[in-house]
Amino acid sequence: MSLYALALVVTAAFLHAGWNLLAKRISARTGGGSPLVFLTSLGVTVLYLPAAVWILSTESHTLDLKAWLWICLSAVLHYGYSLVLQRGYETGDLSVVYPLARGTGPLLSSIGAIFVLGERPGWLAACGILLVISGVLLLAGGRRLFRASAFRSNLESGVGWGLLTGLFIATYTLVDGYGVKVLLIAPLLLDYFSGVVRGAMSAPRAFTQWPHVTLLWQRHKKEILGIALLSPLSYILVLTALQEAPVSHVAPARELSMMVAAFLGVRLLNEGDMKQRMAAAALIVAGVIALTLG
Repeated sequence: MSLYALALVVTAAFLHAGWNLLAKRISARTGGGSPLVFLTSLGVTVLYLPAAVWILSTESHTLDLKAWLWICLSAVLHYGYSLVLQRGYETGDLSVVYPLARGTGPLLSSIGAIFVLGERPGWLAACGILLVISGVLLLAGGRRLFRASAFRSNLESGVGWGLLTGLFIATYTLVDGYGVKVLLIAPLLLDYFSGVVRGAMSAPRAFTQWPHVTLLWQRHKKEILGIALLSPLSYILVLTALQEAPVSHVAPARELSMMVAAFLGVRLLNEGDMKQRMAAAALIVAGVIALTLG
């Protein structure tokens, strides 16, 4: 992976951890669901409209039927991802749900990239993937997360939702990677129009819960606008990196956001053990270095 692609992924990691902190605060205090997806999608539509128009008008991008179908598929996956992630934040800690979601995602997407897209990472990159995944699992609690005696409590604390979120992450990473690498859809256009479709999908449900929509906007206007700004930007950077590097390298490297999320969870939300999180962060850094060199 080139230094340019790595720089994009590192920047995206900080932005991603930031907007997830905002989403956690909203979901824990007021609840999210389709109303929150609707509001953030509406914000994305307004904030990124000038950029989308500029790309369409200056770079001669055309979207054929296959591209639009792929955008709709991406929208469905991202919509499901948003709902299960919010549910996890309603029932569990940021320092549990986020690591599991981010850890399961790259593991599955890297395996998918190898078997579906035909990518063949070298031994050093493969070691990097294992180090990143090991660090993420340690950050989430290590072996105790999967002990049979603690399984029910883990589900109740958001572990199940975190794992399901990871499955969505793995799937949309492969789908979107194909969109930008094979169909040559501009990253910003893929994410923008996917957001527009998500807004349309969430609108009927949001309209039936309009008092909740109003309450969310009144209480969390700044957080919603922050998510609308940071979430697309972080993912556009990742999609751009996917144009420069293999999916099996980019997906695990995104887990640098674990270090940021661990710090935010401990310092701002009073979650978890700092020593364990620093050890996990060291594993993740080592894994990212191995991915870069591999």
